[in-house]
Amino acid sequence: MEVLRVQTIASQSKEDVAIPSIFVRPETEQPGITTVHGVKLEVPIIDFSNPDEGKVLREIMEASRDWGMFQIVNHEIPRDVISKLQSVGKEFFELPQEEKEVYAKPVGSDSLEGYGTKLQKEVNGKKGWVDHLFHIIWPPSSINYRFWPKNPPSYREVNEEYVKYLRAVVDKLFKSMSIGLGLEEHELKEAAGGDDMIHLLKINYYPPCPCPDLVLGVPPHTDMSYLTILVPNEVQGLQASRDGHWYDVKYVPNALVIHIGDQMEILSNGKYKAVFHRTTVNKEETRMSWPVFIEPQAEHEVGPHPKLVNQDNPPKYKTKKYKDYAYCKLNKIPQ
Repeated sequence: MEVLRVQTIASQSKEDVAIPSIFVRPETEQPGITTVHGVKLEVPIIDFSNPDEGKVLREIMEASRDWGMFQIVNHEIPRDVISKLQSVGKEFFELPQEEKEVYAKPVGSDSLEGYGTKLQKEVNGKKGWVDHLFHIIWPPSSINYRFWPKNPPSYREVNEEYVKYLRAVVDKLFKSMSIGLGLEEHELKEAAGGDDMIHLLKINYYPPCPCPDLVLGVPPHTDMSYLTILVPNEVQGLQASRDGHWYDVKYVPNALVIHIGDQMEILSNGKYKAVFHRTTVNKEETRMSWPVFIEPQAEHEVGPHPKLVNQDNPPKYKTKKYKDYAYCKLNKIPQ
């Protein structure tokens, strides 16, 4: 069964042709109506190389608590490593359609991995204006190279180089966030699954859309992960909810965008907050992003950290296996 991809629809959509109604959002969600225009949300920007480590730690803790989102600069991932990651991802999406379909997510697969379009059941039956490629980039024992593009030929090498640097960023974030909760620096990462945590890369490809005010790339959601570390391209599109309103998040060149996800909110017993966000699309330009979701292994149980729970602070969340949490979330079943 051939699946219609958004990239194909976009290439057929001309100014005078209405886009399929399945993409058109109700007015309560249309970005043209619901975005606060003329204001860029200046989420905290944290200089990772600041020699004052106490300041960096405080900033990470406060941003995780008050925003659920921040951007880090001077993060020690070389600029050329990031630009190569972007370049090979873009090359993959510019391949002929039949070449991309070789990596399509198998029908009926329980895993997210593979090339695809529809990710989750939307309550109102609408679709996002986006195609994607998912594959695990760490740990080696969880990688399935069947979903790593062979073309461009440097794809694997570039991704392996990126994850090498990325893991150092993840370590520093977990240490800072652990201390911010009053734990020892190693305790948060240990409880989260240590070096076995899954690093799941997703490449989002949002083609130009003739009516960007009516559609969303990805609808409002929080991420399921502990953390999401995202590299965007320069086309504006990320929005966050603040005080019940939607704002564009200011694009900062060479920054990594960090989202707190559901599992971190649960593990911290609500001290750190998962960020509610969505993406918009552009009329003329393709937007792309490269989030890496730092997640537990499927069988790993996640609940509030035992040291954060006592008589005065009862657990606010259930403890459950990550695969059960993910199943409920993707199928819109209450947790």
